Amino acid sequence: MLKSPKQRFIAAGVVVLIVAGVAGWWFFFRDDAPEEANIDDARATIEEEGSDAGADAGTSADAALDGTWTIDTSIGSFDDFSSTYAGYRIEEELASIGANTAVGRTPDVSGDIAIAGNQVSDGSFQINVATLQSDDGRRDNQMRGRGLETDRFPTATFTLTEPIDLPEGTASGEQVSFTATGDLTLHGVTNAITVEFDATLANGIIALTGSAPVTLADYQIEPPVGFSVVSVADQGSLEFQLFLSQS
Repeated sequence: MLKSPKQRFIAAGVVVLIVAGVAGWWFFFRDDAPEEANIDDARATIEEEGSDAGADAGTSADAALDGTWTIDTSIGSFDDFSSTYAGYRIEEELASIGANTAVGRTPDVSGDIAIAGNQVSDGSFQINVATLQSDDGRRDNQMRGRGLETDRFPTATFTLTEPIDLPEGTASGEQVSFTATGDLTLHGVTNAITVEFDATLANGIIALTGSAPVTLADYQIEPPVGFSVVSVADQGSLEFQLFLSQS
């Protein structure tokens, strides 16, 4: 049976609305969490920019590791997460879309490490968690008074408690991995943690990437659930990408 012009117009309108609705759902509600920090991307950044930033520190082949290395915030851009940053990653369930990966990051990281011989003898980093940014300002505002309560606890710190033996090849620029033991202070609570690091040296710049699991209850953090957030996982992770240059 042939449809009337009016029926064809209505049918076409319904199709357009369905397509627009699906496209809108995909655009606004798909899980767009940024990829986890990885050492390959970090090395690419210092190979592109580090030749200028670390020109006085030598090349990866002849740079001396001994000395103090300080967080360098001049490398890369926070807009594309090619700079120094630290933050969180955690799974949540949203009333509107279901499962979602929440990621918040800040470039406001400071600190340094001391290297003597083949050991990292000392080190500490400070994170201004009050400046954490996710893909939703509503989540960030909630974090000020709930969850991390960044208005009350604006700083998180990691302090090394045991020396780190650096793997062979670190000074020559090889990509290496090692474990660091230290104290993490978050939400006003301090716990011993183990952090898995990947590292590389290029153009006089050290890049460090990695993550560590964080159980909310261990830091007396109440998951910020509510009308739009149905649930938040009991455990998330601290993740970071750090660039350091010699002081």
